Amino acid sequence: MFGKHPRVNSLASRKQLLVAESELNRAQLVQEWQTMRAEVHSLTNQARTLKAIAAAVASLIAGLSSCRNQAAAPADKKPSWWQTILKGAGIVSTCWSAFRSSRRE
Repeated sequence: MFGKHPRVNSLASRKQLLVAESELNRAQLVQEWQTMRAEVHSLTNQARTLKAIAAAVASLIAGLSSCRNQAAAPADKKPSWWQTILKGAGIVSTCWSAFRSSRRE
């Protein structure tokens, strides 16, 4: 009557196997989460760099366009839509840079 219970041992070993598998899954999830977090951090840095480059290029184009327009355009001639867009981009870039610098402080 008080012998070994093979059914109980089988259930206990199955439970231990499931607990071990669960721990492996947790460790794998933590590792994948850290990898994903590092990738998001890298993408964020790339986006910031790209944004800074785009702002600098927009400012440069707007400045060059402004200098070129002042020297070449007659006073009574209406500016083209391209010149208007570039001028607007320069203004937006200047405002954005000022906004971002005041927000960081």
